[in-house]
Amino acid sequence: MNYPEYIEIDGQKFKINTDFKVALECNRIANDDTICDYERALAIIYLLFGDVVFDEDKIQYQDKFLELGLKYLSCRKENNENDEEPDFDFEQDLELVRISFMSDYNGLDIKNTDMHFWEFMDRINGLSNSELGNCCVLNRVRNIRNFDLKDIKDPKERKKIIEAKKQVALKKKKKNTLTEEEKNNINEFMKMAGIEKR
Repeated sequence: MNYPEYIEIDGQKFKINTDFKVALECNRIANDDTICDYERALAIIYLLFGDVVFDEDKIQYQDKFLELGLKYLSCRKENNENDEEPDFDFEQDLELVRISFMSDYNGLDIKNTDMHFWEFMDRINGLSNSELGNCCVLNRVRNIRNFDLKDIKDPKERKKIIEAKKQVALKKKKKNTLTEEEKNNINEFMKMAGIEKR
């Protein structure tokens, strides 16, 4: 399958850093509330496209770099605001992904490989997931997270499943807010560095 390697802006091609580890770092940054929106955007486009985004003649394209970078990170899937609760988190579940890849893909260890982010996502979506027992550990956990309790009548069985759901539940992300002093320090630093806040 052909996965994208470049984006195009005004007839110019720009190489994407397609390694899945870069995309996971972009995801971590996107969810880090300690970073202001502008710095978050700059960090993501820098990770995906490198120094070129700061060249004097390319600064005008920063919004386009961000737009195309986010489109790349979403694997061109439309974001639907009404999506169900997530049953997976890259940071929390990365070790489960690693173990599942090793079991389903002939010992493939993601710690020791470079892989295009879209291939990584395709492989996650292709992990074994059968109700007959042939199911990788990641999908076992996801199935427990998604298990609907309304059909369970037996109180003991219900309690057992509730406990299992608690054990594998996704941790709630803490909303870190900056103090006014921290915001002022960031703004002062950006002024000193000659970076205009948008």
